[in-house]
Amino acid sequence: MTQIDRLPTRITSPESPTVALVTGGNSGIGFDIARQLLDLGVDVWIGARDIDKGRRAAAELGPSVHVVQLDVTDAASIAAAASQIGDLDILVNNAGVNPGGEDITSTDLEQLRIAYEINVFGLIAVTQALLPALRRSQHPRIVNVSSGTASLTWNSGPNPQFEWERVQGGGIAYRSSKTAVNAVTLLMAQTLGDDVRVNALAPGRRQTNLIAGMTGGGDPAEAATGALRLALLPDDGPTGALWSWDGTRVPW
Repeated sequence: MTQIDRLPTRITSPESPTVALVTGGNSGIGFDIARQLLDLGVDVWIGARDIDKGRRAAAELGPSVHVVQLDVTDAASIAAAASQIGDLDILVNNAGVNPGGEDITSTDLEQLRIAYEINVFGLIAVTQALLPALRRSQHPRIVNVSSGTASLTWNSGPNPQFEWERVQGGGIAYRSSKTAVNAVTLLMAQTLGDDVRVNALAPGRRQTNLIAGMTGGGDPAEAATGALRLALLPDDGPTGALWSWDGTRVPW
């Protein structure tokens, strides 16, 4: 399958709610994913490292959203959040960081450690903690927010969209960590099989804190719609792939 055309329309009932957790849901793309899930009747938890920022986001989203303190680098925080959430149908691993740095000649190793600690190790740790709950779901879904700039095919081939990055080799900490996310997504899908649909999202360049100080960037809400496609896939939907926000499959 190279295209997901169907937009999600599944509305959950109060008697059997669909429950979702969006890590890093207090801002950026995560905030819009949470908002759009709420609009479809999903019972949404937003995970926030800073609980005060999470509460402010919840106040903006409305009274039906739940907030949980969740630092994806802290095992105790993850365990407490998993216990508080309980049942879960959708996990959106959205929390991420771009620690800065440029190419291999100038990036500090600490920037690489930060990127991998949050973007990769944190994603795996949260998924491991929530897998028991997801396995109890009738329609479990995992969406890992990645990046089109992590596609090795796009970066090594003649793709004008990423030409400057391919030539300069910039952003090695962020981009290589998201390439690792792509690999983790594929291996997750292979491990979990048909029991859990696992996909990665390339949200496109968006005006969020990740590109603070940089020019350009589209509306995060547009990317969030792509996340919903994957979060509410039908049971025969794809698994183990990287998808653009518009539903087009992205090569690894």
